[in-house]
Amino acid sequence: QALWQRVMGNNPADFTNNPNNPVEGVSWKDTQDFIQKLNSQTSDLNAKLPTQAEWEYACRAGTNSPFSLGVMITSRQVNYDGRIPYSNDKNSAYRGQTVPVKSLVANPWGLYEMHGNVWEWCDDAYQELGAEACIDPLEESGKGAVLRGGSWFSRGGYCRSACHFWDDLASIGHDEGYGFRIALV
Repeated sequence: QALWQRVMGNNPADFTNNPNNPVEGVSWKDTQDFIQKLNSQTSDLNAKLPTQAEWEYACRAGTNSPFSLGVMITSRQVNYDGRIPYSNDKNSAYRGQTVPVKSLVANPWGLYEMHGNVWEWCDDAYQELGAEACIDPLEESGKGAVLRGGSWFSRGGYCRSACHFWDDLASIGHDEGYGFRIALV
């Protein structure tokens, strides 16, 4: 939130108790405005949203289990609705809001909160994946973009490395916790 505030001059987040919390309640279009402004303010920075393939590669961090942290998760590892666990596992805590970045365990590549906390917008247009090969269909159609990672509000299964979801480009997802992660090119 602190970076968003510095660049955009406002804070759209619902959970403003800590400036290290991720910004949430932003649309895909909002993220594009932020990235454009950030890139214009910082010389030699080429930030963008990751494609969903880039996002999943970073999330998995060389693993092939449902989560980069193993086959199951708990609220000690991931910020999600622990009352609705993955694969009928036992219940764990439900925080009911975002947590500060770097407050839970990192994946094997040192990336924090890839699972849970906020759904993260990707640069891809959403499409049903079939048998045909598809490589990073960037959002140019104006219909909808992919979200990855699950959120503080999500059931455990939505936080899996492979899970993806989509929404309208203008949707801010306050009830679902839509946020983002930037990638540097």
